[in-house]
Amino acid sequence: MNRLQSEQQRLYHPSAASPAGNLRAMVLELGDPADWTALSKVWRGVQADLQLPAPAIAVSGDDALQLWFSLQAPVGLARAADFLQRVRERYLPDIASKRVRLMPSDAAADLPVVPAQWAATGNWSAYVAPDLAPIFADTPWLDIEPGAEGQADLLARLESITPVAFDAALHLLAPAAHEPAAKAMPSTGQVPDVDPRRFLQHVLNDETVTLALRIEAAKALLQR
Repeated sequence: MNRLQSEQQRLYHPSAASPAGNLRAMVLELGDPADWTALSKVWRGVQADLQLPAPAIAVSGDDALQLWFSLQAPVGLARAADFLQRVRERYLPDIASKRVRLMPSDAAADLPVVPAQWAATGNWSAYVAPDLAPIFADTPWLDIEPGAEGQADLLARLESITPVAFDAALHLLAPAAHEPAAKAMPSTGQVPDVDPRRFLQHVLNDETVTLALRIEAAKALLQR
């Protein structure tokens, strides 16, 4: 096993003891055409909003850019597919569904191979650095085989999503997370003269309010 294979094993391959059907890798692909401007919103958003480690970025070798999410502990296909669908709805709501591919789907663990060569064109898929991703928007492939050591270096910088972080991200991505903060307070039929800081503090302290809204309230208080 070379260094690249070791890094792929560390990040994406399930352990030998994992039940069949469970996996540690999830891929969100945007193509036809590849669009880093749109996909970068996902890459940045999952880190800033969901507090997840950065996913790997890859060129598909054909017409797409990909984000590779690594899980520390394997999850079932349905749960992985649910996560990807929620991420897509959150960050790519205006992108046509035919341009977005979620892997795995809820039906099969259909994951691509990176790096790999397309027989029809001779082009290669490969992992790429974040600062280089924009230059592959028009040509999401490499003309030559990527070096194994360089690919291993890119993966070595990445971390896997812990089970706790994954559960928290799913909670934040749930529909309830998009409820406006104003609904957290009961309506009296009048427009009260409420101090913004006191209102945010009330939301933060109210255990009946969804966790996502309480987190948003805490962030707002820190900015004041």
